[in-house]
Amino acid sequence: MVSVLMEFSMFPTSDECREGASVAKQVSKIIDMIDKSGVAYKLTPMGTVVETASMREALELVERAYEQLEGCERVYSCLKFDIRKNCENRLVSKIDSVQKVLKREVNH
Repeated sequence: MVSVLMEFSMFPTSDECREGASVAKQVSKIIDMIDKSGVAYKLTPMGTVVETASMREALELVERAYEQLEGCERVYSCLKFDIRKNCENRLVSKIDSVQKVLKREVNH
């Protein structure tokens, strides 16, 4: 058993795929794809964190995200990984661990 946490952001930087400074329309396409994929995820203001059972699954999700924007001339993406064996449900358990140490709930 492996837990791959991947935090990533992906958005177009070319003018034809933006509405002024906003990229919400394009990012929404990616979030819709992730939501429909069944992968556990958490949307944040600066990116999205997903949890998969393998690196292959995480990277396939990145490729599918790019497919949502492939009509754009230029796309920016940033990825971070935390890979751990013998764990699961870390989207929740990592936060729970911090709250346990603090002995209180945190705003997340």
